[in-house]
Amino acid sequence: MRTRQLFLSAIFFASITQLMAQTDSVQTGSGQKVNVNKPLIVKEKPKQMNFIKLHLTGLLLKNYQLQYERVLSKSISIAVAYKTMPVSTLPFKNKIVDLVGEGDPETTEIIESVRLGNTAITPEIRFYLSRKGYGRGFYIAPFYRHASFKVNELVFDYSTSSSTTDNKINLSGKLTSNTGGLLFGVQKALGKHMCLDLWFFGPHYGSGEGIFTGVSGKTLSPAEQAELKQQLDDLDIPLTDKTVTVTANGASLKLDGPWGGIRAGILIGVKF
Repeated sequence: MRTRQLFLSAIFFASITQLMAQTDSVQTGSGQKVNVNKPLIVKEKPKQMNFIKLHLTGLLLKNYQLQYERVLSKSISIAVAYKTMPVSTLPFKNKIVDLVGEGDPETTEIIESVRLGNTAITPEIRFYLSRKGYGRGFYIAPFYRHASFKVNELVFDYSTSSSTTDNKINLSGKLTSNTGGLLFGVQKALGKHMCLDLWFFGPHYGSGEGIFTGVSGKTLSPAEQAELKQQLDDLDIPLTDKTVTVTANGASLKLDGPWGGIRAGILIGVKF
């Protein structure tokens, strides 16, 4: 009897041992073994870390602007924007002329003739304050902007004692500025592959300098040069240092002073 009990105990112990050895896998009806102890790993859907956006409101002002943004972490991203405005007439020129009216023909002539253009590059770093993050929600963004402005055909009327009619000189030139500022905005997802970026308020301030030159249609006498210089010196440009040079062939106007502006707008883009 004792021998039988020992034999049964040995079989029971061997069965338990074999069962314990096989608990890591279960054989399915198809013969495939499935691991039951190893935790199931669910692959996380890759986050969309890149954004390319078009500035919609800038199109109304003949400004074409694109921004690329790269997400670095949940709360931080970097972005760079480039904008350009081909040299052309003032946006809404006709409406501005209507506002000026017929009582100021000199201002009307300037508005009609002047040609403007600009380019700018603006790098920034964004700090997202929303729990969503990864390029979504409210953000603040310190930024730097380098901009260049071209001005052509800026008509300046001046008078001289030797002439009974006004004389004209067309000034053209370029101004460059370097500014820094802080942008407040919010970015939202529009479906799986689109986004909406709202720039609420982005003041920036810095300095700008430029030089504008014009060629006279006639050779200026010393007296005419002095009178032209005096009238250019009398131009009221607040907070700006102005250097005027006049020769027999024309004049140049050098400007140096503070510069600033405000970034705002609506952008729509794709994300991937």
